[in-house]
Amino acid sequence: MDPRSEPVPNAGGQRGKGHRARRSARRQALDILFEADLIGRSPRAVIEEWRTAGRSVSEYAADLVTGVEDRLDELDALLGKASEGWTVHRMPVVDRTILRVACYELASGVPPAVAISEAVQAAKELSTEDSGRFVNGVLGKIARDLPALEPPGPGRIGGRPN
Repeated sequence: MDPRSEPVPNAGGQRGKGHRARRSARRQALDILFEADLIGRSPRAVIEEWRTAGRSVSEYAADLVTGVEDRLDELDALLGKASEGWTVHRMPVVDRTILRVACYELASGVPPAVAISEAVQAAKELSTEDSGRFVNGVLGKIARDLPALEPPGPGRIGGRPN
């Protein structure tokens, strides 16, 4: 069975709707990472604040957030190398957040077409049309050099198959 079509537990309560559940979890991860970056807090602290406030955080979103936080330096180095003429910290916060999540997913074995498509769509919806093209270009370069990324486990995010 294709792992992308499997039901995703705890991803917004949408069992059996893997694609929409994953998209929803990615957006939640983007929101948490964006907030953490913007206010200068640990992403894990933001997750706890959300939960304390009664907001649910899907398991997949939490795995993405903690994975990005754990590998932030590595992801930023990769993004800096692939984004000619841009340092990661000069990028708009939303764009770098999208790129970090997509890079982590690529490293975790999510198919490049899926990770890139989701990131480009998020950039177009949350940022600008130009951001969509920028994200596509940067991730395309990274996807071509995938062996440079060491996965956190064999095709897994947070110990579960992608």
